[in-house]
Amino acid sequence: MNMLIFIMAGLLVHCVFLASIFDIYFTSPLVHGMTPQRTPLPPPAKRLVLFVADGLRADTLYEIDDNGTPRAPYLRNIIEYKGSWGVSHTHVPTESRPGHVALIAGFYEDVSAVAKGWKENPVEFDSVFNESKYTWSWGSPDILPMFAKGASGDHVYTYCYTAEKEDFGAQDATKLDTWVFDHVKNFFQAAGSNQTLFSKVNEEKVVLFLHLLGIDTNGHAHRPNSREYKDNIRKVDDGINDIVSLLEDFYGNDGKTAFILTSDHGMTDWGSHGAGHPSETLTPLIAWGAGVNYPQKVASQFFEDEFLKEWKLENWKRLDVNQADIAPLMASLIGVPFPLNSVGILPLDYLNNSAHFKAESMFTNAVQILEQFKIKMTQKKETTLSFLFVPFQLLSDTEQINILRKARSYIHQEKYHEAASTVLLLYGFAATGVLIAFFLLIQTCPWTYYIYCLLPVPVWYAVVKEFRVIQDLVSLLLVFPLGQSIGFLGAGALGIEILVFSFFYRSTLTVGLIAFAGWPLITRLWAQAKVTTLSWTLLCLLLAMFPLMPVVGREPNISLVTVAGLVILLISSFSLASLCKSRNKYMPKRDLTILLFQMLNIALSTYVVNSTHNSLHHKQGLPVINQIISWTTLASSLFVPLLSPTFFFQRLLSILLSLMSPYLLLSTGYEALFPLVLSGLMFAWIYMEKEALQYYGDSLKTKLAVLNFSCSTDITQFRQLHLDDIRRSFFFVFFIMTAFFGTGNIASVNSFDPASVYCFLTVFNPFIMGSLLVWKIVIPFVLVSCAFEAVQVTTQLSSKSLFLLVLVISDIMALHFFFLVKDYGSWLDIGTSISHYVLVMVFTIFIMLLSGLAQLLTTKRIELWGRTKRHSM
Repeated sequence: MNMLIFIMAGLLVHCVFLASIFDIYFTSPLVHGMTPQRTPLPPPAKRLVLFVADGLRADTLYEIDDNGTPRAPYLRNIIEYKGSWGVSHTHVPTESRPGHVALIAGFYEDVSAVAKGWKENPVEFDSVFNESKYTWSWGSPDILPMFAKGASGDHVYTYCYTAEKEDFGAQDATKLDTWVFDHVKNFFQAAGSNQTLFSKVNEEKVVLFLHLLGIDTNGHAHRPNSREYKDNIRKVDDGINDIVSLLEDFYGNDGKTAFILTSDHGMTDWGSHGAGHPSETLTPLIAWGAGVNYPQKVASQFFEDEFLKEWKLENWKRLDVNQADIAPLMASLIGVPFPLNSVGILPLDYLNNSAHFKAESMFTNAVQILEQFKIKMTQKKETTLSFLFVPFQLLSDTEQINILRKARSYIHQEKYHEAASTVLLLYGFAATGVLIAFFLLIQTCPWTYYIYCLLPVPVWYAVVKEFRVIQDLVSLLLVFPLGQSIGFLGAGALGIEILVFSFFYRSTLTVGLIAFAGWPLITRLWAQAKVTTLSWTLLCLLLAMFPLMPVVGREPNISLVTVAGLVILLISSFSLASLCKSRNKYMPKRDLTILLFQMLNIALSTYVVNSTHNSLHHKQGLPVINQIISWTTLASSLFVPLLSPTFFFQRLLSILLSLMSPYLLLSTGYEALFPLVLSGLMFAWIYMEKEALQYYGDSLKTKLAVLNFSCSTDITQFRQLHLDDIRRSFFFVFFIMTAFFGTGNIASVNSFDPASVYCFLTVFNPFIMGSLLVWKIVIPFVLVSCAFEAVQVTTQLSSKSLFLLVLVISDIMALHFFFLVKDYGSWLDIGTSISHYVLVMVFTIFIMLLSGLAQLLTTKRIELWGRTKRHSM
């Protein structure tokens, strides 16, 4: 009996724990009881037409077909001549119901909807349809009813086809969209002869919603890269054109209709959606008609995804929004109250209206969101012990009143641009700057103090504006276990200290490279790619020997330079054979000519080094022909790689061969072998990062040989930043430091050996000699930077993201050296501390320049002989 009671009690406890997750995590966070808020000024539109192309990806709509024509010519014409456009960023889960809720109700579906499979309304919520005078909708029975069911009264009408028509195996899924377009046409034909219906459709605050499911159905059945999916886009484009013409005729071209085209979610290459891949979260947004801005031409604009050039839309201003922002935009256009639970922020750039209207609309938007905060705070206060309740000070009752009063005052004074909250933040920082300046003024401080004290003000203003980003980063770090987070931070701190110590002790780099050699063993990458891992480990250990060697310039050894030249010739011969084999024993004549020319340059450089030093040894001077070859080789070293194909290894090999020629000419000993080992490690690094990406499940298996520097990043391969990218950025900084101190070229001024420039000149000229020495130092940097460009493409990440991480690491190093600057002790101690700080600061700037040079060397190609037929590798 006791055992039975014990078992029953255990079952009860487990049932309670099981039910608790639904009570804790799947209870709606939405609040009710807010007062509807609408803009008091007359709206620009009487009616709104919303086209939602279910499952439509942004890139597939905007990109140009292979024949150079737009995939959706009518919508393309809207973008260029009539309206505004951009990318709508959706949230996970990228499913139809939550996507439509975000679009039409302005909030991201609360998790309680999961428990009902997204089918029924788990809670009541407001929407633009509910606030409208009338809404007519046509489309899927899975989407339309939920907005009618949640509406108050009987003013949201739905016309749905049967569920059986949503057949993935159907021969022509475009019929779903044809059904919608045909029924809309029939509806307005009927309205022309039905006086009651005619009166209703001519009311203000009317919404027409066309849900187009064909694209999503074809995407699931045939994949988004299929002919069926793309043909469906063309049919939707034609259908929208017909509907717009129909409505303009019906309403007598009264200019009171606003149109919006968007999508609820995108789709992966393999025909799925639901997760957070950019191919699922980046959807199109095109708006035109009453109250919408006309196209805005721009000279240039920057976005991380770099799609503008691919879409050939770089000169038309792109206005990106969050998906929930579309609901307040629609409400503002037709003058209905903003949906009560909306969290969307009105995208002002889409509005073509007076500054007064925009300011009033933003004020209404702010009050509507503030209403939700007040209700939520009241509920929390009522259910929390009074001594435990801590109000949010920045939005206390007093602060709310002050902010709203100030904003309303600005509107009354017709200071419309000052009414935004962001402007209040700006004023706060501006006031801080004024106080600092006044404090410095009364103390009669030097003008430099103003720069030092005032510069942080705009910097921190920019930081505070991005507070949500910082919040997201902290939230991400808190997800990891405490021990793992501490270990990660400890490893990062140790890595940066190694970089700092390398300025004092070159041998510290050896320690770091030995640690790098063991990286695959720690992460178990060795089990996935044994050959690549072995190459990486051996090359790390080989490169680790160089910082232990004496500073170059002490004892010239031309034999080692000759060995380096022969090794690079051997490597290039094997590479040539491999390229011919990969191209089925065919290689374009001009590509072969360029590679053979570079190999000849290597052979000539090796010969010139030996010939020059032999001639000088016998006191016969510098041969003129050797001098001509040397300067010609140097001049062509940055030009010749731009003639080679931009395929990964062809371009990287071309850069290596071109830069090795002048490096050999400037070498006198073992340092000639340094770029070879460094480049070998860089090639291994590219392979290792590809393996690491696949190991963590972030990449599909793609051959590196087919990757091309000049190709734009595909939306389906674009990914978000994660913690492993910090390691990649640290590797880059470490390799740059290794390139800097690896051979000790700049350990001190007296390490410079004039013999290293004898192939170019023997007459003393400090400017030319110094320039040649600097170029010799820069060459390893360029090799590392080009490899980093390849890593960024290989790991499917925006170059800006990784580059910003590199700058953060560099700035932390600079901060470290800032606190090491001395103004006491010997002149040597003082000078060394200052030079180290200056060196790191210059290094940060230098990395920016290197990034631009590497991008130029890897992505650009000069066509001297005209275009030839390309053969894929």
